Amino acid sequence: MSTGASADDAARQRAIELLDYLDAGRYSEATAMFTPRLVEALPAGRLHVFWASLPALYGQPLRRGRPVDEEFLSGYKVRIGLEFEQAMLVAEITINSQQQIGSFMLLPDDSPAPLVKNARFAETAFDVPLQRGSLPATLTRPNGPGPFPGVVLVHGSGPHDRDESIGPNRPFRDLAHGLAARGIAVLRYEKRSRVRPGDYAGDFSVDDETTDDAVAALQLLAGTPGIGPVFIFGHSQGGMLAPRIARRAGIAAGAILWAAPARPVGSALIEQLGRIAAMDGNTSADEQKTIDQIAQGLARIRQGDNPPRAEAPLQLPATYWRSLDDILAVDEAKQAKIPLLILHGGRDYQVTDTDWQTWRDAFADDPRATLKRYSALNHLGIAGSGRSTPDEYLSSGQVDAGLIEDSASWIMKIVAERK
Repeated sequence: MSTGASADDAARQRAIELLDYLDAGRYSEATAMFTPRLVEALPAGRLHVFWASLPALYGQPLRRGRPVDEEFLSGYKVRIGLEFEQAMLVAEITINSQQQIGSFMLLPDDSPAPLVKNARFAETAFDVPLQRGSLPATLTRPNGPGPFPGVVLVHGSGPHDRDESIGPNRPFRDLAHGLAARGIAVLRYEKRSRVRPGDYAGDFSVDDETTDDAVAALQLLAGTPGIGPVFIFGHSQGGMLAPRIARRAGIAAGAILWAAPARPVGSALIEQLGRIAAMDGNTSADEQKTIDQIAQGLARIRQGDNPPRAEAPLQLPATYWRSLDDILAVDEAKQAKIPLLILHGGRDYQVTDTDWQTWRDAFADDPRATLKRYSALNHLGIAGSGRSTPDEYLSSGQVDAGLIEDSASWIMKIVAERK
Protein backbone atom coordinates (compact mmCIF):
# COMPACT_ATOMS: atom_id res chain seq x y z
CA MET A 1 0.00 0.00 0.00
CA SER A 2 1.39 3.38 -0.97
CA THR A 3 1.42 6.18 1.57
CA GLY A 4 2.14 9.82 1.03
CA ALA A 5 3.96 9.80 -2.35
CA SER A 6 2.93 12.54 -4.76
CA ALA A 7 2.24 10.08 -7.61
CA ASP A 8 -0.35 8.11 -5.67
CA ASP A 9 -1.84 11.33 -4.25
CA ALA A 10 -2.37 12.45 -7.84
CA ALA A 11 -3.90 9.07 -8.77
CA ARG A 12 -6.36 9.25 -5.89
CA GLN A 13 -7.30 12.81 -6.84
CA ARG A 14 -7.77 11.73 -10.47
CA ALA A 15 -10.17 8.98 -9.41
CA ILE A 16 -12.14 11.41 -7.25
CA GLU A 17 -12.27 13.86 -10.15
CA LEU A 18 -13.78 11.17 -12.40
CA LEU A 19 -16.57 10.43 -9.90
CA ASP A 20 -17.21 14.16 -9.45
CA TYR A 21 -17.67 14.57 -13.22
CA LEU A 22 -20.04 11.59 -13.35
CA ASP A 23 -22.16 12.87 -10.45
CA ALA A 24 -22.39 16.25 -12.19
CA GLY A 25 -23.45 14.67 -15.50
CA ARG A 26 -20.30 15.93 -17.25
CA TYR A 27 -19.70 12.77 -19.26
CA SER A 28 -17.62 14.30 -22.07
CA GLU A 29 -15.21 15.73 -19.52
CA ALA A 30 -15.07 12.34 -17.80
CA THR A 31 -14.18 10.49 -21.01
CA ALA A 32 -11.53 13.13 -21.81
CA MET A 33 -9.61 11.56 -18.90
CA PHE A 34 -9.75 8.07 -20.50
CA THR A 35 -7.12 6.30 -22.58
CA PRO A 36 -8.11 5.98 -26.27
CA ARG A 37 -8.87 2.29 -25.76
CA LEU A 38 -11.23 3.01 -22.87
CA VAL A 39 -12.96 5.80 -24.83
CA GLU A 40 -13.63 3.29 -27.60
CA ALA A 41 -15.06 0.77 -25.15
CA LEU A 42 -16.96 3.29 -23.02
CA PRO A 43 -17.83 6.45 -25.00
CA ALA A 44 -19.64 9.35 -23.35
CA GLY A 45 -23.11 8.24 -24.46
CA ARG A 46 -22.69 4.73 -23.09
CA LEU A 47 -21.14 6.10 -19.91
CA HIS A 48 -24.17 8.39 -19.49
CA VAL A 49 -26.65 5.49 -19.76
CA PHE A 50 -24.60 3.38 -17.36
CA TRP A 51 -24.18 6.02 -14.64
CA ALA A 52 -27.72 7.38 -14.91
CA SER A 53 -29.16 3.87 -14.46
CA LEU A 54 -27.52 3.28 -11.06
CA PRO A 55 -30.22 4.91 -8.86
CA ALA A 56 -32.85 2.67 -10.48
CA LEU A 57 -30.79 -0.39 -9.64
CA TYR A 58 -29.34 0.50 -6.25
CA GLY A 59 -31.35 3.44 -4.88
CA GLN A 60 -30.03 6.95 -4.39
CA PRO A 61 -26.29 7.44 -3.75
CA LEU A 62 -25.53 8.26 -0.12
CA ARG A 63 -21.78 8.71 0.41
CA ARG A 64 -18.31 7.72 -0.76
CA GLY A 65 -15.55 6.05 1.17
CA ARG A 66 -11.94 7.18 1.29
CA PRO A 67 -9.86 6.21 -1.76
CA VAL A 68 -7.38 3.39 -1.30
CA ASP A 69 -4.61 2.84 -3.83
CA GLU A 70 -2.03 0.23 -4.75
CA GLU A 71 0.65 0.10 -7.40
CA PHE A 72 -0.60 -1.40 -10.66
CA LEU A 73 1.61 -1.92 -13.74
CA SER A 74 3.26 1.48 -14.31
CA GLY A 75 0.58 3.38 -12.39
CA TYR A 76 -2.00 2.83 -9.68
CA LYS A 77 -5.28 1.09 -8.99
CA VAL A 78 -7.65 3.18 -6.85
CA ARG A 79 -10.68 1.72 -5.08
CA ILE A 80 -13.45 3.93 -3.65
CA GLY A 81 -16.46 2.55 -1.79
CA LEU A 82 -19.83 3.89 -2.97
CA GLU A 83 -22.79 3.53 -0.62
CA PHE A 84 -26.24 3.52 -2.19
CA GLU A 85 -29.58 3.09 -0.42
CA GLN A 86 -29.76 -0.60 -1.36
CA ALA A 87 -26.17 -1.70 -1.95
CA MET A 88 -22.49 -1.12 -1.30
CA LEU A 89 -20.35 -0.97 -4.45
CA VAL A 90 -16.67 -0.35 -5.09
CA ALA A 91 -15.43 1.86 -7.93
CA GLU A 92 -12.17 0.37 -9.21
CA ILE A 93 -10.20 2.83 -11.36
CA THR A 94 -6.75 2.29 -12.85
CA ILE A 95 -4.53 5.32 -13.57
CA ASN A 96 -1.47 5.05 -15.81
CA SER A 97 1.78 7.02 -15.51
CA GLN A 98 0.35 9.76 -17.78
CA GLN A 99 -2.58 10.22 -15.36
CA GLN A 100 -4.98 8.68 -17.88
CA ILE A 101 -7.77 6.36 -16.73
CA GLY A 102 -7.20 2.95 -18.27
CA SER A 103 -10.14 1.06 -16.77
CA PHE A 104 -13.25 1.83 -14.75
CA MET A 105 -15.44 -0.80 -13.13
CA LEU A 106 -18.13 -0.94 -10.45
CA LEU A 107 -17.89 -4.08 -8.35
CA PRO A 108 -20.06 -5.41 -5.52
CA ASP A 109 -18.60 -5.06 -2.05
CA ASP A 110 -18.51 -8.77 -1.24
CA SER A 111 -17.49 -8.51 2.40
CA PRO A 112 -20.41 -10.03 4.36
CA ALA A 113 -20.94 -9.31 8.02
CA PRO A 114 -19.01 -11.60 10.38
CA LEU A 115 -20.72 -14.87 11.24
CA VAL A 116 -22.33 -14.77 14.68
CA LYS A 117 -22.17 -17.46 17.34
CA ASN A 118 -23.75 -17.14 20.76
CA ALA A 119 -25.63 -19.12 23.39
CA ARG A 120 -28.82 -19.30 21.33
CA PHE A 121 -27.68 -19.75 17.73
CA ALA A 122 -24.72 -20.01 15.39
CA GLU A 123 -24.14 -18.96 11.78
CA THR A 124 -22.38 -20.88 9.03
CA ALA A 125 -21.45 -19.92 5.49
CA PHE A 126 -23.63 -21.57 2.86
CA ASP A 127 -24.05 -21.53 -0.91
CA VAL A 128 -27.25 -21.87 -2.90
CA PRO A 129 -26.04 -24.02 -5.84
CA LEU A 130 -27.62 -23.21 -9.19
CA GLN A 131 -26.85 -23.96 -12.82
CA ARG A 132 -26.33 -20.25 -13.51
CA GLY A 133 -23.83 -19.93 -10.64
CA SER A 134 -24.16 -20.32 -6.88
CA LEU A 135 -25.25 -17.54 -4.54
CA PRO A 136 -23.33 -16.93 -1.28
CA ALA A 137 -25.57 -17.39 1.76
CA THR A 138 -25.68 -17.61 5.54
CA LEU A 139 -27.54 -20.22 7.58
CA THR A 140 -28.51 -19.00 11.06
CA ARG A 141 -29.38 -22.08 13.12
CA PRO A 142 -30.53 -22.46 16.73
CA ASN A 143 -28.18 -24.37 18.99
CA GLY A 144 -29.23 -27.93 19.75
CA PRO A 145 -30.01 -31.11 17.81
CA GLY A 146 -33.25 -29.99 16.16
CA PRO A 147 -35.14 -30.56 14.03
CA PHE A 148 -35.98 -26.88 13.68
CA PRO A 149 -38.49 -25.24 11.36
CA GLY A 150 -36.69 -23.35 8.60
CA VAL A 151 -37.32 -20.04 6.85
CA VAL A 152 -35.96 -18.65 3.58
CA LEU A 153 -35.89 -14.85 3.36
CA VAL A 154 -36.75 -13.35 -0.05
CA HIS A 155 -35.69 -9.79 -0.91
CA GLY A 156 -37.64 -6.88 -2.27
CA SER A 157 -36.85 -5.18 -5.58
CA GLY A 158 -33.27 -4.15 -6.32
CA PRO A 159 -29.88 -5.87 -6.07
CA HIS A 160 -29.84 -6.59 -2.32
CA ASP A 161 -27.26 -8.35 -0.21
CA ARG A 162 -28.19 -11.18 2.15
CA ASP A 163 -29.00 -8.72 4.96
CA GLU A 164 -31.20 -6.59 2.66
CA SER A 165 -29.01 -3.67 3.72
CA ILE A 166 -30.45 -0.18 3.28
CA GLY A 167 -28.23 2.55 4.70
CA PRO A 168 -27.12 1.38 8.16
CA ASN A 169 -30.13 -0.93 8.53
CA ARG A 170 -29.98 -4.72 8.12
CA PRO A 171 -33.58 -5.98 8.29
CA PHE A 172 -32.84 -9.54 7.14
CA ARG A 173 -30.04 -9.91 9.68
CA ASP A 174 -32.44 -8.70 12.38
CA LEU A 175 -35.01 -11.25 11.28
CA ALA A 176 -32.49 -14.09 11.07
CA HIS A 177 -31.10 -13.46 14.55
CA GLY A 178 -34.51 -12.82 16.09
CA LEU A 179 -36.12 -15.94 14.63
CA ALA A 180 -33.11 -18.15 15.41
CA ALA A 181 -33.19 -17.01 19.03
CA ARG A 182 -36.76 -18.31 19.07
CA GLY A 183 -35.91 -21.76 17.69
CA ILE A 184 -36.23 -21.20 13.91
CA ALA A 185 -33.43 -21.71 11.36
CA VAL A 186 -33.08 -18.99 8.71
CA LEU A 187 -31.37 -19.04 5.31
CA ARG A 188 -30.57 -15.70 3.69
CA TYR A 189 -28.59 -15.25 0.48
CA GLU A 190 -27.11 -12.64 -1.86
CA LYS A 191 -29.55 -11.69 -4.57
CA ARG A 192 -28.45 -12.70 -8.06
CA SER A 193 -28.77 -9.16 -9.43
CA ARG A 194 -26.19 -8.05 -6.87
CA VAL A 195 -23.48 -10.70 -7.18
CA ARG A 196 -24.07 -11.82 -10.79
CA PRO A 197 -25.39 -8.74 -12.64
CA GLY A 198 -23.99 -10.12 -15.90
CA ASP A 199 -26.79 -12.69 -15.86
CA TYR A 200 -29.17 -9.85 -16.74
CA ALA A 201 -27.44 -8.49 -19.83
CA GLY A 202 -30.33 -9.54 -22.09
CA ASP A 203 -34.04 -10.05 -21.60
CA PHE A 204 -35.19 -11.50 -18.30
CA SER A 205 -38.29 -11.84 -16.13
CA VAL A 206 -39.06 -11.48 -12.44
CA ASP A 207 -38.86 -15.27 -12.17
CA ASP A 208 -35.29 -15.16 -13.51
CA GLU A 209 -34.51 -12.41 -11.02
CA THR A 210 -36.19 -13.78 -7.89
CA THR A 211 -38.59 -16.73 -8.07
CA ASP A 212 -36.30 -19.45 -9.41
CA ASP A 213 -33.48 -18.70 -6.96
CA ALA A 214 -35.89 -18.62 -4.00
CA VAL A 215 -37.34 -21.99 -5.01
CA ALA A 216 -33.82 -23.44 -5.11
CA ALA A 217 -33.00 -21.93 -1.70
CA LEU A 218 -36.19 -23.40 -0.20
CA GLN A 219 -35.38 -26.84 -1.60
CA LEU A 220 -31.82 -26.60 -0.28
CA LEU A 221 -32.99 -25.69 3.21
CA ALA A 222 -35.61 -28.46 3.23
CA GLY A 223 -32.89 -31.00 2.43
CA THR A 224 -30.52 -29.79 5.16
CA PRO A 225 -30.12 -32.23 8.09
CA GLY A 226 -31.85 -31.07 11.25
CA ILE A 227 -34.38 -28.87 9.44
CA GLY A 228 -38.10 -29.60 9.73
CA PRO A 229 -40.99 -27.84 7.91
CA VAL A 230 -39.86 -24.91 5.76
CA PHE A 231 -41.49 -21.51 5.20
CA ILE A 232 -41.08 -18.58 2.82
CA PHE A 233 -40.72 -15.11 4.37
CA GLY A 234 -40.85 -12.49 1.62
CA HIS A 235 -40.41 -8.75 2.00
CA SER A 236 -41.97 -6.16 -0.35
CA GLN A 237 -41.75 -7.55 -3.90
CA GLY A 238 -40.47 -10.78 -2.32
CA GLY A 239 -43.66 -10.90 -0.24
CA MET A 240 -45.76 -10.47 -3.35
CA LEU A 241 -43.89 -13.41 -4.91
CA ALA A 242 -43.93 -15.61 -1.78
CA PRO A 243 -47.12 -17.52 -2.75
CA ARG A 244 -45.74 -18.16 -6.26
CA ILE A 245 -42.45 -19.41 -4.80
CA ALA A 246 -44.27 -21.68 -2.35
CA ARG A 247 -46.54 -23.07 -5.05
CA ARG A 248 -43.67 -23.81 -7.45
CA ALA A 249 -41.50 -25.38 -4.76
CA GLY A 250 -44.39 -27.53 -3.53
CA ILE A 251 -42.85 -28.04 -0.08
CA ALA A 252 -43.59 -24.87 1.89
CA ALA A 253 -45.59 -25.24 5.09
CA GLY A 254 -46.64 -21.59 4.90
CA ALA A 255 -45.72 -18.14 3.62
CA ILE A 256 -45.23 -14.78 5.30
CA LEU A 257 -46.04 -11.74 3.15
CA TRP A 258 -44.37 -8.69 4.72
CA ALA A 259 -45.10 -5.26 3.17
CA ALA A 260 -46.30 -7.04 0.03
CA PRO A 261 -47.82 -5.06 -2.85
CA ALA A 262 -51.33 -6.23 -3.70
CA ARG A 263 -51.51 -4.22 -6.95
CA PRO A 264 -49.46 -4.32 -10.17
CA VAL A 265 -45.96 -3.10 -9.35
CA GLY A 266 -45.68 -0.78 -12.35
CA SER A 267 -48.78 1.18 -11.40
CA ALA A 268 -47.78 1.35 -7.73
CA LEU A 269 -44.32 2.58 -8.76
CA ILE A 270 -45.74 5.68 -10.46
CA GLU A 271 -47.76 6.49 -7.35
CA GLN A 272 -44.71 5.96 -5.13
CA LEU A 273 -42.48 8.22 -7.23
CA GLY A 274 -45.12 10.94 -7.16
CA ARG A 275 -45.50 10.61 -3.41
CA ILE A 276 -41.73 10.87 -2.83
CA ALA A 277 -41.39 13.86 -5.17
CA ALA A 278 -44.14 15.72 -3.30
CA MET A 279 -42.72 15.10 0.19
CA ASP A 280 -40.87 18.43 0.20
CA GLY A 281 -44.08 20.23 -0.69
CA ASN A 282 -43.17 20.82 -4.31
CA THR A 283 -42.82 18.44 -7.26
CA SER A 284 -40.23 20.07 -9.52
CA ALA A 285 -40.55 20.15 -13.31
CA ASP A 286 -37.62 17.72 -13.61
CA GLU A 287 -39.18 15.32 -11.12
CA GLN A 288 -42.51 15.40 -12.94
CA LYS A 289 -40.75 14.89 -16.27
CA THR A 290 -39.01 11.77 -14.96
CA ILE A 291 -42.26 10.37 -13.56
CA ASP A 292 -44.09 11.07 -16.83
CA GLN A 293 -41.33 9.41 -18.86
CA ILE A 294 -41.55 6.24 -16.74
CA ALA A 295 -45.35 6.21 -16.96
CA GLN A 296 -45.24 6.69 -20.73
CA GLY A 297 -42.61 3.96 -21.07
CA LEU A 298 -44.75 1.50 -19.13
CA ALA A 299 -47.78 2.40 -21.26
CA ARG A 300 -45.76 1.77 -24.43
CA ILE A 301 -44.66 -1.63 -23.18
CA ARG A 302 -48.24 -2.56 -22.30
CA GLN A 303 -49.21 -1.64 -25.87
CA GLY A 304 -46.63 -4.08 -27.25
CA ASP A 305 -43.53 -1.90 -27.70
CA ASN A 306 -40.08 -3.32 -26.94
CA PRO A 307 -37.87 -0.26 -26.36
CA PRO A 308 -34.09 -0.72 -26.12
CA ARG A 309 -32.82 -1.06 -22.55
CA ALA A 310 -31.34 2.45 -22.54
CA GLU A 311 -34.80 3.89 -23.24
CA ALA A 312 -36.90 1.49 -21.13
CA PRO A 313 -38.29 2.49 -17.71
CA LEU A 314 -35.47 2.27 -15.15
CA GLN A 315 -33.38 0.65 -17.92
CA LEU A 316 -35.16 -2.68 -17.30
CA PRO A 317 -36.32 -4.71 -20.32
CA ALA A 318 -39.90 -4.94 -21.51
CA THR A 319 -39.92 -8.65 -20.63
CA TYR A 320 -39.33 -7.77 -17.00
CA TRP A 321 -42.14 -5.22 -16.83
CA ARG A 322 -44.56 -7.59 -18.54
CA SER A 323 -43.69 -10.37 -16.13
CA LEU A 324 -44.51 -8.04 -13.22
CA ASP A 325 -47.80 -7.03 -14.82
CA ASP A 326 -48.71 -10.72 -15.14
CA ILE A 327 -48.60 -11.19 -11.35
CA LEU A 328 -52.04 -11.01 -9.78
CA ALA A 329 -50.88 -11.04 -6.19
CA VAL A 330 -54.18 -11.77 -4.45
CA ASP A 331 -55.12 -14.51 -6.91
CA GLU A 332 -51.71 -16.18 -6.54
CA ALA A 333 -52.00 -16.05 -2.75
CA LYS A 334 -55.38 -17.77 -2.93
CA GLN A 335 -54.05 -20.42 -5.31
CA ALA A 336 -51.18 -21.29 -2.98
CA LYS A 337 -53.53 -23.22 -0.64
CA ILE A 338 -51.19 -22.83 2.36
CA PRO A 339 -51.36 -20.85 5.60
CA LEU A 340 -50.48 -17.17 5.16
CA LEU A 341 -49.30 -14.49 7.56
CA ILE A 342 -49.76 -11.01 6.04
CA LEU A 343 -47.88 -8.18 7.79
CA HIS A 344 -48.08 -4.45 7.12
CA GLY A 345 -46.60 -1.26 8.58
CA GLY A 346 -48.93 1.69 8.97
CA ARG A 347 -46.14 4.21 8.18
CA ASP A 348 -45.05 2.44 4.98
CA TYR A 349 -44.93 4.99 2.13
CA GLN A 350 -43.79 2.39 -0.43
CA VAL A 351 -46.49 -0.24 0.05
CA THR A 352 -49.38 1.71 1.48
CA ASP A 353 -52.63 1.14 3.34
CA THR A 354 -54.32 0.84 -0.06
CA ASP A 355 -52.50 -2.46 -0.54
CA TRP A 356 -53.24 -3.46 3.05
CA GLN A 357 -56.94 -2.87 2.53
CA THR A 358 -56.85 -5.04 -0.60
CA TRP A 359 -55.30 -7.89 1.36
CA ARG A 360 -57.87 -7.42 4.14
CA ASP A 361 -60.77 -7.47 1.71
CA ALA A 362 -59.47 -10.67 0.15
CA PHE A 363 -58.50 -12.62 3.29
CA ALA A 364 -60.29 -11.20 6.33
CA ASP A 365 -62.68 -14.17 6.37
CA ASP A 366 -60.22 -16.80 5.16
CA PRO A 367 -59.23 -19.18 7.99
CA ARG A 368 -55.90 -19.84 6.27
CA ALA A 369 -54.80 -16.25 6.68
CA THR A 370 -53.64 -14.19 9.66
CA LEU A 371 -53.37 -10.43 9.11
CA LYS A 372 -51.47 -7.98 11.33
CA ARG A 373 -50.97 -4.23 10.91
CA TYR A 374 -48.40 -2.32 13.00
CA SER A 375 -49.29 1.35 13.06
CA ALA A 376 -45.80 2.65 14.00
CA LEU A 377 -43.71 0.61 11.54
CA ASN A 378 -42.20 1.75 8.24
CA HIS A 379 -41.38 -0.33 5.17
CA LEU A 380 -38.33 -1.84 6.90
CA GLY A 381 -40.33 -2.86 9.96
CA ILE A 382 -38.65 -0.18 12.08
CA ALA A 383 -40.76 1.85 14.49
CA GLY A 384 -41.01 5.63 14.29
CA SER A 385 -43.43 8.52 14.49
CA GLY A 386 -44.83 10.96 11.99
CA ARG A 387 -44.58 10.60 8.24
CA SER A 388 -41.96 8.14 6.98
CA THR A 389 -39.58 9.44 4.27
CA PRO A 390 -36.53 8.06 2.42
CA ASP A 391 -34.30 9.98 4.85
CA GLU A 392 -35.57 7.76 7.67
CA TYR A 393 -33.75 4.82 6.08
CA LEU A 394 -30.44 6.60 6.74
CA SER A 395 -30.98 6.39 10.51
CA SER A 396 -29.99 3.16 12.21
CA GLY A 397 -32.79 1.03 13.64
CA GLN A 398 -33.89 -2.56 14.09
CA VAL A 399 -36.87 -4.58 12.96
CA ASP A 400 -39.59 -4.38 15.59
CA ALA A 401 -39.39 -7.14 18.20
CA GLY A 402 -43.18 -7.54 18.12
CA LEU A 403 -43.15 -8.30 14.38
CA ILE A 404 -40.42 -10.91 14.91
CA GLU A 405 -42.24 -12.44 17.89
CA ASP A 406 -45.54 -12.60 16.00
CA SER A 407 -43.83 -14.25 13.04
CA ALA A 408 -42.08 -16.83 15.23
CA SER A 409 -45.28 -17.63 17.14
CA TRP A 410 -47.21 -18.08 13.90
CA ILE A 411 -44.54 -20.44 12.49
CA MET A 412 -44.49 -22.53 15.67
CA LYS A 413 -48.30 -22.70 15.65
CA ILE A 414 -48.30 -24.02 12.08
CA VAL A 415 -45.61 -26.56 12.96
CA ALA A 416 -47.62 -27.76 15.98
CA GLU A 417 -50.77 -28.11 13.88
CA ARG A 418 -48.92 -30.29 11.36
CA LYS A 419 -47.93 -32.86 13.99
